[in-house]
Formats: sequence, structure tokens, C-alpha cells
Amino acid sequence: MNKKITKSSRRAFLENFSKIGALSLLPTGAVLARDEEKALEANSVIVGPYLQNISPTEATIMWVTHKNSFSWVEYGDRMNLNRKFFSYQNGLIQANNRVNKITLPGIKSGQSHRYRIVSTEIVAVNGSQYKFGETMTSPIYSFDTPSETAEEFKMVIFNDHHERSQTIPQLLYRFGYTGNEKDFDLVVFNGDVFDDLESEEQLINQFLIPCVNVFAKETPFLFVQGNHEVRGAFSRHLPDYLGFTNNQYYYAFTRGSVRVVVLDSGEDKTDDNWEYGGLVAFDQYREKQREWLRREIASPDFKAAAFRVVLIHISPWHSGDWHGTLHCREMFGPLLNEGKIDLQVSGHTHRFAYHQPDKDHNFPIIIGGGPIEGNRTIMKFHATPSNIKVKVLKDDGEVLGDYSYNPK
Repeated sequence: MNKKITKSSRRAFLENFSKIGALSLLPTGAVLARDEEKALEANSVIVGPYLQNISPTEATIMWVTHKNSFSWVEYGDRMNLNRKFFSYQNGLIQANNRVNKITLPGIKSGQSHRYRIVSTEIVAVNGSQYKFGETMTSPIYSFDTPSETAEEFKMVIFNDHHERSQTIPQLLYRFGYTGNEKDFDLVVFNGDVFDDLESEEQLINQFLIPCVNVFAKETPFLFVQGNHEVRGAFSRHLPDYLGFTNNQYYYAFTRGSVRVVVLDSGEDKTDDNWEYGGLVAFDQYREKQREWLRREIASPDFKAAAFRVVLIHISPWHSGDWHGTLHCREMFGPLLNEGKIDLQVSGHTHRFAYHQPDKDHNFPIIIGGGPIEGNRTIMKFHATPSNIKVKVLKDDGEVLGDYSYNPK
């Protein structure tokens, strides 16, 4: 019997049709062929491994696979890779996923460690039954954990390279890095790695692959969020691909004689600006950071450090008078002055500048240049218990600044 199509049923049909979308207009065979083609593609590691959050007794290793997999790290602090690490949450081992973030806790400080990544494709899941495909195993890589009593700490700092991915290898190789010999323990990206972050492909191709190809398999990087990272359709997914202390963009850690404080300056405009579509709350976010910063400067680790260094993309001073700058100044300025900060390192203005302590901030501020060739900078930071040295180099080799600081 034919069912009569009423106006209401026709309306419902049209609504459902619009939800199905243009894909349904393809012949059934074409859809099946596309699915079959995808199924026939071999699994692969799209990017990685790359290191995050290396401390004296812990390291996080990340990578992204083409297909959903079960992944783990094989590890050893001697010749044999005799330990296996995986990620789990609420009793479930992380699996049937593509983005892998696996932490190695309880490893030894002050020595070299060997590891490789392993991923086994998950072809299908039926209830509690898993069908596994082929297994991929990477070459063996190594990294070093700092000693608990380490006195030296070295890092290089980029800022505002805005998807000019060639900047990463060009500046590292031009200023001393050979792939084997290096003069840094950590690579810092102090904001505005991207213009607007629209897709996983952009994140991987413009940032993660250049890092992995140059250094990140064996040396970690630290990501400081800039105001451009919060823009774009994929911006809310960015934290999934990075490792942060306490899973947030603001935190602190001690390396050698230095307490490093990382702050997120947020956007530069007011929260109700038309560009954000009513979907940001950076004023509240900075207020929350202020309370965390208040606790941080009162902490034993902060007070015990010989030096205290702040990384923040938008400087609360000397970065114009947009709302973000002024609100950072209101939220963080008094506490940074109270905390006897030794140095603040920022970006955002795209112009190198050095600002001596003054009546507004009682510590020096270095702002890096970028992103256009001829204006790009890299900073080399070297700390010992008695001294911090920072050299700012322009991409053509010119030394823009060479600074030295003793403990306050």
C-alpha cells in the first residue's frame, strides 16, 4: 500500500534530506568505493614521535597515526627496551584513537633513555571484541632527562613565525644546531605559531612535522599560546596534540637554577568583539590565572629558585594599549613585580625590543621580532646558579642583544 505524503510529512522529509547533505547525492557505488579505498589504505604514523614535558623523572611522548590504533611505547634505560608504557583513563587503556599522548613516569634522572613507538591498527570493534590489523614499529630514539641536581639549563626561544615553517630549521641550523650537537635542552615557541588554526592538516604540516624532522624526536618543545592560536575552526582541538603540565596553558616548572613561569595572555581584543562570535571568555580566564599566579609566587619552589623567568606572548607592557595588553597588566603586573621576576620574554609586536626595569615593571623585558625574513629572531638562553645569559640573534646573524643577569 502506498503511503500518502502529507504537507507535514513532506516538510519532515525535506528537513531530513538537508541533514543528510550532498554526500547522499552520490551513487551508492561511489560511496562504497570511497569507503573501500580508505579501508585499503595502509596505516602509518602521520607525524611523530615528538617529546613533551621532560622532567628529571618523567617524559611524555606523542604521535599521530593515520588510522585508529592501540599504541604504546617500548622503553629502556639500558640497551634493552624491556618496559612497556601505555595510556589509560578510568581503567580503560587508551585505544581505538589516532592521537597518542603517553607519559613515562618514574624514569631515572640525569641519564639517557631509549624508546620506540608501536601502533597496532584496530580494524573493527564489536562489543568487547577487537579485530587487530598490522603493527608498526618505529626506529629507536633517545632522550636525556635532567639531573635532580643539574645546575645548567639551556633553551632557544622562537616567537611569531606565523606558519613560516622554514623558520624552524633555518634558524636552528644557522645558529649552532647540527642534528647531533646542540646547545639547548628545550625549544620554546612563545606564541603565534599560526595565523588562524583551521585544521589538523595545518597543525601537522605547518608545525609538528618541521619540529619532528629537525629535533623533536629527541628534544622536547614547549608551546606558549599566542592570540592567533585561539582563532580558527581547529583551535579548540590544539591541546589534544600537545603535552602540558596539569593540562593547561599556564604552569610553572624548575630546571636547574631557574623557575620558569608560563602565562597565557589570551586574545588582544575585548571578549565581545565581533571577531569572536561571542565564544570567548578571556577576561575570566586571565582572572583565574591571576589567582594561580598568586599561589605560584608564594610557593616554596618559586621562592627557592635562584632565577625566575616569565614566558608570555603579549607583554603586559610595551605592547600597545589594546584590551588584552591592559588586562594582562592589571591581572599579572602587580604580582610579577611582587615576585621579583628576573626576566620576562615575550613576542606579539613583531619588533625586537629590550626594555630596562622602570617604574612600571621592576624587571627587564625582551620582545622578539618576526615573522618576515630579515626581522625574525631566535633567543639563546643559558642559566647557571650564578648567572643568566641571553643572546638575541636576527636571522641574518646580527646580534641584536647580549644580556647578562645575576641573582637579585
